[in-house]
Amino acid sequence: MKFSFAVLSLALLSLALFFTGCQELPRQPVTGIVLSAEIRTNPPQRLFVAQVDLTNLRLHVRVAPGGPDPDGPGKWQTTLMQPTQIAAREKFNFVVNGDFFTAKGVNDGEGTNSHFHAEQWATVAGPAMTDGRTWSEGTNARPCLVVHTNRTVMIEMLLRPAPDDWEVIGGNVLLVHNGQIVPHQNNAHHPRTAVGLNASGTRLIVLVVDGRKPGVAVGMSYDELAAEMLRLGCQEALNLDGGGSSVMAVRATGMMRILNAPTDGTERAVANVLGISVDQE
Repeated sequence: MKFSFAVLSLALLSLALFFTGCQELPRQPVTGIVLSAEIRTNPPQRLFVAQVDLTNLRLHVRVAPGGPDPDGPGKWQTTLMQPTQIAAREKFNFVVNGDFFTAKGVNDGEGTNSHFHAEQWATVAGPAMTDGRTWSEGTNARPCLVVHTNRTVMIEMLLRPAPDDWEVIGGNVLLVHNGQIVPHQNNAHHPRTAVGLNASGTRLIVLVVDGRKPGVAVGMSYDELAAEMLRLGCQEALNLDGGGSSVMAVRATGMMRILNAPTDGTERAVANVLGISVDQE
């Protein structure tokens, strides 16, 4: 069962990405998403934005886990998989990394210190639902992007998915609520992935910010990220997993292309993703 969303005249803006680790994308229409990239110098920042029209019935916003559940009713829920591999399996046209996660026997790290790899047993931090099937519940209420069975998309605080939910992915903190920045005392700068909605709930805004690259991209604090989401028109916004997990990829010329420059040097295998697929005409 699939639920679709509206207004997608998928026009990929010409993205000339001139920095290391990013590929220049050809002009190619992708129904329902407009992509843009911005390079700043003071401080150095690299931002990647997807504006998704949720009124087009050909568009489907979905949450997908990595690999299969490795231990049935046990602690672990899925196995790690690279986002572009998940996108290939699910036939997504667009994908970003999802919730925070724990992998069996692995401590966090990046670059040569990152030991995350495909097929490691993993569990996500918050609630997760895919096509109406709950496969994770939180231990405390967390901000989540929720697709309801009536096709509306909202940001809600959830402990577990509700009966009228269809897709659920969790983050760690709210960035924007009721059109106002939610302040945070944590001022650390990191690569970030954030999602938000406009006031009418008709537009999904996805932002990936590169970081941990001195002189190139310093990343953002929560408050800086919230200010960007507010500037982009968000009434509500939340922070997804970041750091070495942050990635944005789009299907172009038949294959998934990574737009940003992940800090591991390549995309990290993760526990779940937020993906968008578009029906063929």
